[in-house]
Amino acid sequence: MTRMPTYFISHGGGPWPWLPNMRAMLKNLEASLAHMPQELPERPQAILMISGHWETEAFSVMTSPRPGMVYDYYGFPPETYKITYPAPGAPEIALRAANLIQAAGLPVKLDPDYGFDHGTFAPAVVMYPKADVPIFQVSMQHGYAPAAHFALGRALAPLRDEGVLIVGSGLSYHNLRLFGPGAKVPSEAFDAWLAQVMALPAKERTAALMNWEQAPYARTCHAQEDHLVPLFSALGAAEADKATMVYHDTNLFGGVTASSYRFG
Repeated sequence: MTRMPTYFISHGGGPWPWLPNMRAMLKNLEASLAHMPQELPERPQAILMISGHWETEAFSVMTSPRPGMVYDYYGFPPETYKITYPAPGAPEIALRAANLIQAAGLPVKLDPDYGFDHGTFAPAVVMYPKADVPIFQVSMQHGYAPAAHFALGRALAPLRDEGVLIVGSGLSYHNLRLFGPGAKVPSEAFDAWLAQVMALPAKERTAALMNWEQAPYARTCHAQEDHLVPLFSALGAAEADKATMVYHDTNLFGGVTASSYRFG
């Protein structure tokens, strides 16, 4: 098998692929996600998704062979709480991932009950609309420590050579209280900083992201960094690899700039 790249994707808002107006606004995101399968060296054996919507005390690994749905959004039309994305889980690969995490000395537990949250099923339905690629999630850890999440990515890196696509699913800007014109300056500045960091040599890139709070408007763009943390793990699994911007948008939701990256 050839080595899979890893990704950090800005996953869009709520159940956007099912909402015509949001889908139209996020047409560039949709195009980038739809193109991802063509960027891979082969069809994945499974997708490992680290979503900005699941965090637990220890790193948790989804082991269900048939994951259910988690409707972790509010204020959307009733039909969006009946969405199904019936991709199978990947329990054997999930156990392999858990063993790698444990071998790295990180706290880990198995979770047979958690289902797909929208950080997973919203982008996945665009990437693989037939829901025919197995998917499982690995949680973030409470506290969001950058070092721990880089370590998680490093632990999971061997899966890249076993046909597993590792995707960190978050948003490069995530402040639900600051959309519209007020988001323009901070999101542009943070996005520009992120692009500069991604072009640095590997060690400098990691160091800069470990100290991400020094970025311009860091805590304005990420008052709580749950949607940035998946980046650390996606990059930790491909730490020496080149970063390529695969999605970039401006003026989303009236002012937001956002980006996605591929590593490798």
